[in-house]
Amino acid sequence: MNTVRLTAAEAVVKFLAAQRVESAAGKVPLFGGVFAIFGHGIVAGLGEALYRYKKELPTYRAHNEQAMAHTAIAYAKAHFRRRMMAVTTSIGPGATNLVTAAATAHVNRLPLLLLPADAFSTRAPDPVLQQVESFGDGTVTANDTFKPVSRYFDRILRPEQLITALPRALRVLTDPAECGPVTLAFPQDVQAMAYDYPADLFVERTVHFRAPPPEEGELSRAVEAIRGAKRPLAIAGGGVIYGEASEALRAFADAFGVPVAETLGGKGALAWDHPLQAGGIGHTGVPAANELAREADLVLAVGTRLGDFATASHTLFPKARVVGLNVAGFDAAKWWSTPLQADARLGLEALRARLGGWKADPAFTEKARALCAAWKETLLKITSRRDPPLPYDGEVIGAVQRFERSATDDIVVTAGGTIPNELQKLWRTSVPGGCHIEYGYSTMGYEIAGGIGVKMAHPEREVIVILGDGSYLMMNSEIATSILLGQKIIVVVEDNHGFGCINRLQKHVGGEPFNNLFKDCLSGPGGPPVIDFAMHGRSLGALGENVRTIPELEAALSRARRAERTTVISIETDPTRTTTDGGAWWEVGVPEISPSEKVKRAREAWVEGKRGQKP
Repeated sequence: MNTVRLTAAEAVVKFLAAQRVESAAGKVPLFGGVFAIFGHGIVAGLGEALYRYKKELPTYRAHNEQAMAHTAIAYAKAHFRRRMMAVTTSIGPGATNLVTAAATAHVNRLPLLLLPADAFSTRAPDPVLQQVESFGDGTVTANDTFKPVSRYFDRILRPEQLITALPRALRVLTDPAECGPVTLAFPQDVQAMAYDYPADLFVERTVHFRAPPPEEGELSRAVEAIRGAKRPLAIAGGGVIYGEASEALRAFADAFGVPVAETLGGKGALAWDHPLQAGGIGHTGVPAANELAREADLVLAVGTRLGDFATASHTLFPKARVVGLNVAGFDAAKWWSTPLQADARLGLEALRARLGGWKADPAFTEKARALCAAWKETLLKITSRRDPPLPYDGEVIGAVQRFERSATDDIVVTAGGTIPNELQKLWRTSVPGGCHIEYGYSTMGYEIAGGIGVKMAHPEREVIVILGDGSYLMMNSEIATSILLGQKIIVVVEDNHGFGCINRLQKHVGGEPFNNLFKDCLSGPGGPPVIDFAMHGRSLGALGENVRTIPELEAALSRARRAERTTVISIETDPTRTTTDGGAWWEVGVPEISPSEKVKRAREAWVEGKRGQKP
């Protein structure tokens, strides 16, 4: 057997650099690079190895560990999970800063390779700087926090363990059902150890992504269930996009007259102007989709994990049987469904071939078309307003949308708060991936870092990040990273002076405004801060503008498009207004007893909502 002597760190880097994937441009590296913030634990091991392979596997520096992992997540999401990145950090705070990002990738079923440094395997200098010690278990380190948020976890205690760990990691990262974050905790002394590795481990390989077809028995039962339906509704989740099944979904809807609603993750799975595109579903959904859901006698859930927003906390489909078409059996079996575990595209094509002359009730299809058309008219009215005294999200979204070069050019990026809800309702996209929303984990602070990842995946397209001032203040350091890497994005900050989204929820469940908007927070004698977000953006190397009106925002967006580097545009927005059309119940725990009459009324509404909740 031919061998090559390498340090364990070099073996990891050489293995990653050898992986390829087929693309429209031919074979390209599976790993687009490695994000790293060096510290003790990796600078001498992985740092030196990354330097040796910097041409084959680029290393990118960021300013926050969580943020750089979010960039890697967004890069993978923008590539529909066909390409990905790795992230490495020092031990201690550098490593634990990644845990939130790992959870984000886990919830959203996105590939992310985490390579946090770990304490010495020999324990010779125990405890080493930044080491978290367990009083009851000598094997525990801070990196054990990754176990519940990793799809695969391994601690590399000997260099030869990489021979099995690396292929296992790659399998999970590229598996359609198990896809998610992988953590290889890497003690710093093991990184530096040398070993005679099999040369075959580093041979260039092309990864082929599996697309499992449906099993005959499950397919027959799903066909039987659908044939018995008169008022079917399809719900498109992120799995439609990752499975590249949008055309199959359109063909299915056209063939059988089935309206299609979409989750936050499935936004853009079907073109916004398709006559059977019903819009967003559930708590953050629109009138067309939710009315059809309440009437449906069958729901075909395609590539969705059926989160509580999509199902209105299990109240939205009171009459429907569910067929769960999902590549992951875990998700296909939810809601006591008739499961159809398969690739989204192959599953839809198989259903279409077997359903023959079946169609939805023509009256239901026509009603769906009318509801869809009516919502599109409402959507355009909401986003066309240019003269509000104080804008809100819908009007800001309208301004951004008006300056889109075409339906396939711009990519809008957002995450936690109200803006994802508004984009699900109001953004118009005709292509999968045109609306990049992270709301599975609702990670505030994802937006700017995520925008960089999307731009790295699609450098030819304009990437516009829309976020609130709350998210901006949580994680804005990556504006400097966008300048450092030459990854131009446009950042639109909606300044509503606090956490407007959760303030509205607080009032909705009977609470008094408290600790969300600056004016309702405990503050010092100087009062709340007055923040100039444009000036702050300029201090990080970006261009920056403050605007007050929608026309001023449109003009600033025009200048930002012509600019060669990142621009931060700030506009004051109304924290009280939101798009009220649509929506559905969402369960939030309301106190059983309270002296507040408003809380008592909210509790009564909670009790009423629970009556319609399925287990």
